[in-house]
Amino acid sequence: QTEEDYIPYPSVHEVLGRSSPFPLILLPQFGGYWIEGTNHEPKDPPEGDQPPCPISHIKLETNSTAKIYRKHFMGKEHFNYYSMDAALGHLVFSMKYDVIGDQEHLRLMLRTKLKTYHDVIPISCLTEFPNVVQMAKLVCEDVNVDRFYPVLYPKASRLIVTFDEHVISNNFKFGVIYQKFGQTSEEELFGNMEESHGFVEFLEFLGQKIELHDFKGFRGGLDVTHGQTGTESVYTSFHNKEIMFHVSTKLPYTEGDSQQLQRKRHIGNDIVAIVFQEANTPFVPDMIQSNFLHAYVVVQVENACTDKVIYKVSVTARDDVPFFGPTLPDPAIFKKGPEFREFLFTKIINAEYACYKAEKFAKLEERTRSALLETLYEELHINSQSMMGLGGDEDKLENGGGGGGGGGFFESFKRVIRSRSQSMDAMGLSNKKSHTVSTSHSGSSIHNPTESPKTPGISLIIPGKSPTRKKSGPFSSRRSSAIEDRAELISREWAESVSCAAPLKRDSFVYSSGVEDSVCSTSQGSFPGEFRKKRTCIIGSVIA
Repeated sequence: QTEEDYIPYPSVHEVLGRSSPFPLILLPQFGGYWIEGTNHEPKDPPEGDQPPCPISHIKLETNSTAKIYRKHFMGKEHFNYYSMDAALGHLVFSMKYDVIGDQEHLRLMLRTKLKTYHDVIPISCLTEFPNVVQMAKLVCEDVNVDRFYPVLYPKASRLIVTFDEHVISNNFKFGVIYQKFGQTSEEELFGNMEESHGFVEFLEFLGQKIELHDFKGFRGGLDVTHGQTGTESVYTSFHNKEIMFHVSTKLPYTEGDSQQLQRKRHIGNDIVAIVFQEANTPFVPDMIQSNFLHAYVVVQVENACTDKVIYKVSVTARDDVPFFGPTLPDPAIFKKGPEFREFLFTKIINAEYACYKAEKFAKLEERTRSALLETLYEELHINSQSMMGLGGDEDKLENGGGGGGGGGFFESFKRVIRSRSQSMDAMGLSNKKSHTVSTSHSGSSIHNPTESPKTPGISLIIPGKSPTRKKSGPFSSRRSSAIEDRAELISREWAESVSCAAPLKRDSFVYSSGVEDSVCSTSQGSFPGEFRKKRTCIIGSVIA
């Protein structure tokens, strides 16, 4: 569909020409966003002092899959394996025997380039004890390999937990935009220099004002050495998470620059922003041109600087951003206090997690995950080879095997994460295609496909399903000297993407807080409210 196919929504100027009150948010004329919280009429009579949303209903979304290996595997007896699948790519598999209650279980984790599968299988549901390939098929039926190779490196758990937890972050940065009465353009929003008493009160509600020079906490891309991003900002901690706010009025103001690029380069590269309205003027999401801002929480104050301060709240996000909680009450009105602060901070953090599922960020995360998984795979392979005396000295040195304690993976991982930070603070986004580096292993008897045994399928009997075994092609692998090159290429691409002429575009982005790794079957979903049903197990026959 094109713009001609839509009946446009009224423009902000049309709405302002009507009688007030006006909504907090207007959809862009041709859509592309959803809105939550449109009713701000107080109930008559008011329902006492009960907070509009009980604390018990306010939950931070978390990526529970990322913490499973540390919780259930690390430091306990378990087994790790790796393999290569023609379709799924690099695979790293973990298996642990568990006794839960009086019943024996297999706890299984399979890491692919797209997601991590996790399941707990009662052994009583199996017709016979499975081999590793059969175990992998229990959690992902698409696995199509002849065999898995054992990880024989003593420090493998450190490498694996580093990969699993690369999506976890306790640092967040959010924009705070000040909208005065009648302001309907990006230039007006970023051109504000003074702060009203109501806005100052709201900033104090958000966090503490800090001096940027020599600030030791999370800086959110702000300059703490030379003062190039202003002298002060607003910072806080929330449930052991550090949050830095990019406040529009505290970022440097440049005389003669109508676009205020010094301000826009930071707020335009945030993913979620709070819009503070001191008066009744609608905010339209496309007022701000940004490739990265995907969600806005709009807060409008009434009775500022009194003991009867209330805040009206509306939320808007792009269409490909899934809904995120906690749900706004009806009407969406809050009294100033700890309940509203808990609600607001939970909402903006969950908003960022939800934005990572949008198409733009999901593709970039997939690319990063794939590169890190390949690095992990090759590090596990080369160190396992070295433990058996099968790897050459050159491979050991190149990949941190010769007494380096797996330094190759950690150095590569650090480069990727550092590149993430540079990307978030950078000013350009281009559509460069990712590069790949691949050569093949040689001289390794452990990877001889002709010696791979053919394994019969094992049946976890599920009604309506008949598991079958697929044949796979020859096993292939990659030389581990590509580990450092892979991370270096990613880092170089992101570094090259920085362009002062395009402050709102960047080549790549790597998130570090909460993109969901899907959880398979018996475990709870990565985010609250998402649950997977347990599989029904029935004794059946072995399928050869």
